Amino acid sequence: MAVEHQLVAAEPGGPRIGAFFDVDNTIIRGASAFHLAVGLYRRGFFRKRDILEFAVHQLRYRAFGENKHQIDELRSRALAIMTGHSVAEVTAVAEDVYDEVLCLRIYPGTQALLDAHVAAGHEVWLVTATPVEIGDLLARRLGVTGALGTVAEHEDGYYTGRLVGDMLHGTAKAAAVRTLAERHGIDLAQSYAYGDSTNDVAILSEVGHPCAINPDRRLRHHAAEVGWPVREFRGGHRRATANRHAVNAAGLAGLAWALGVVIRMVRRSVRNRLR
Repeated sequence: MAVEHQLVAAEPGGPRIGAFFDVDNTIIRGASAFHLAVGLYRRGFFRKRDILEFAVHQLRYRAFGENKHQIDELRSRALAIMTGHSVAEVTAVAEDVYDEVLCLRIYPGTQALLDAHVAAGHEVWLVTATPVEIGDLLARRLGVTGALGTVAEHEDGYYTGRLVGDMLHGTAKAAAVRTLAERHGIDLAQSYAYGDSTNDVAILSEVGHPCAINPDRRLRHHAAEVGWPVREFRGGHRRATANRHAVNAAGLAGLAWALGVVIRMVRRSVRNRLR
């Protein structure tokens, strides 16, 4: 059962209030990086085996939630793939992917919550492990203040395959939010944060108004222990629990779709060779 809480409007001359949102499975259903990977694959950025590995990661994420080892592995592969490509072309692909896929996967409940924070005069920030360029794109499209994301190093507009600092995940998210709050004069005690995973506990613990959205099992348990509110935008906790197998089936459907993309590409390649 979702627990409602009233937003406190920012007052002119008063302390600034922030609202910090995780992205994957909090705002967007599933892993946004997977859909970006498919978009990049279709434009020839990497091999068929890479999209298969991304698809398997998407399936695991949908079925079991985040896993640090998988995230580190995905990060290394993504950095290798992006090496030598320009920031401009990756951002252009991300724009297309948002229009084609991501805009259709936004939870209406989270969108309404984002809009409510904006209307209340809050600074609304996305805090995501994806590259900051992608976070900035999502922030622009969603009409919020900005984004904090993983900074992939680039020289003369081209990715080097290295990170600036560490991946923005777990405790790194919390540190980034503290730094941002100090720089912008945001009162964290009056601020809000939203996340879906146990890895978001660090950022949720930084604010006076934490809230779990579509939480995984461990975050749901933690939220119950400490008294954090929970919001379900997947159709309600009872329905989400009863339909656990349906969620796994949706992940399998996503994997099947990705496999279908690869198979069609292979068939087209074979046909071209035979001509």
